[in-house]
Amino acid sequence: MAVPLNQVVNPTNEQRHEMIRNSLKTAGRPEDYEYIVNLLSPPSDITSYAAPGELKGVRIGVMGGGLAGLSAAFELRKLGADITILEANDNRIGGRVYTYYFDVEGKYYNEFGAHRIPVTHETTWHYMNLFGLNTLPLSVRQRNNFLYVHNTRLRTSDSIQQMLYPLYDLTPQERSTPWAELDDYAFLYLMMQLPPDIRSELIQILPEYSPEYLALTNYTVRQTLENLGLSQGAINLISGVSPGTGALLNISYDEITQEEYTLDYRNTYTIEGGIVNLPYAFLQSFLADNPPQYQDIPVSQLGTVTYRPGQTVTGIYQPLNSSQIILAHRNVRSLKRTADAFDYVVCTIPYSTLREVEIKPFFSNPKMQAILEFNYINSQKTLFMCNKRFWEQDTDYGRMVGGFSQTDLPIQAIFYPGDHILCPDASSCSPYEPGVLAASYNYHLNATRVGNMEESLRYELIKENVEEVHGVPRGFLDSIVEDHKTVVWDNQPYNRGAFAATLPGQKKLFAYEMLKPEFNQRIYFAGEHLSTKHGWMQGALYTGKEAANQLANSFHSQFS
Repeated sequence: MAVPLNQVVNPTNEQRHEMIRNSLKTAGRPEDYEYIVNLLSPPSDITSYAAPGELKGVRIGVMGGGLAGLSAAFELRKLGADITILEANDNRIGGRVYTYYFDVEGKYYNEFGAHRIPVTHETTWHYMNLFGLNTLPLSVRQRNNFLYVHNTRLRTSDSIQQMLYPLYDLTPQERSTPWAELDDYAFLYLMMQLPPDIRSELIQILPEYSPEYLALTNYTVRQTLENLGLSQGAINLISGVSPGTGALLNISYDEITQEEYTLDYRNTYTIEGGIVNLPYAFLQSFLADNPPQYQDIPVSQLGTVTYRPGQTVTGIYQPLNSSQIILAHRNVRSLKRTADAFDYVVCTIPYSTLREVEIKPFFSNPKMQAILEFNYINSQKTLFMCNKRFWEQDTDYGRMVGGFSQTDLPIQAIFYPGDHILCPDASSCSPYEPGVLAASYNYHLNATRVGNMEESLRYELIKENVEEVHGVPRGFLDSIVEDHKTVVWDNQPYNRGAFAATLPGQKKLFAYEMLKPEFNQRIYFAGEHLSTKHGWMQGALYTGKEAANQLANSFHSQFS
């Protein structure tokens, strides 16, 4: 049997682009292909703005060692600069990339942070390919996961219309509308009314937007569904069947639509051995005397990158009549305070932590207001280390390998490890092997409420929810789950939020202003919050590369 294209290991760019074209053709909008690929492709190489070695002797400080900071430093090194990354976390690398290993050999792991890479996210693939990282598919041949809604257990192949519609107070027209059509009307209809060039504004940051597009940004998800004429019963149904959307009904409607536009949940991949291998690859290149990724640039022209963990930036200052920027920082262990002077700074830390940093003089008023009110979403994830993969055992519905189950219970979603997806048959990958289950992955209020329960009570609630979704007796998992760990992103001291998600009007009001440099073109900004791909590695990597380009262009224009 031929391997489906979306289950190819290490797909080439041509194979990825074929997947994108096929999906867009199926969706009835093949004309979006060029817009998506071009707008999500990495920015131009930095050497088109300044020559290798041109920034020799220039000191650049990078605030934050997540993917945005790492990509900015990687690019700026091409120009010969001396770069220092100040990263608060001294326990791990990667920012909101967080691979957790239950064993010292690294065989049993899962992700607390970023875990899926859509084939459309060109900048993420650019760096993965550059570092030669192996990728594995997360798409399954045929999903047969659970959907547990309104105390009703379904499989993804079951009829939602037949089994769930009677449980909700729907209008006669809604009851006669198949689920696929109802869901498309809710989240695709308005987008499809826009011409392709205006649709593309979903993934652009512009000084001005077309009035037709702005209509998608002015209302919450709930308000938009109401404006479309959907009943509260239909909104409740949508919230149950699509609990990730249901958890975010108060954010701007365009946040949901832009992910549909770029097919973010179709044809997804992960990095073999853990997503953390991407930030590790950056660090390894910084430590190498002759890194292969810079093959066209002589070693003598490369700069240096110093990675300093355990350093929390507490102040950003530009003295009067000085072009330099002073970064004050504190060691997270000793609490020793230090200050360093830089010629330029790239700030990549989230606004949730930038809010506490002293800034003198103030940035522009729009940027300071954005730091105050730009919206972030909480997320909670709990991993179960299981001594066997009970979900892969044969049932009346067949084995469940990979994919995810959804529920209106507090846990919201269960993600199954995808390492057995490529097994040719059951005998090759036994369900009696240990595996790491993402037993609960939820957003916003679900994450806050479950995440802040007392630890033992939270564990019991999640365990019972998983048992309920799978239809097994209470206590079934007691002998199976050998270890577990929870991360609540609001409670992570150096993040205080999982990802940005705009409220109505915030994209128009803040997005363009947030990207502007400050302190007379001496400080630049990057991070997923400054992108159109909030919550994705694409947003962090793209803005890090773009901020480096802005800095290089400014330097070259000023000193050439």
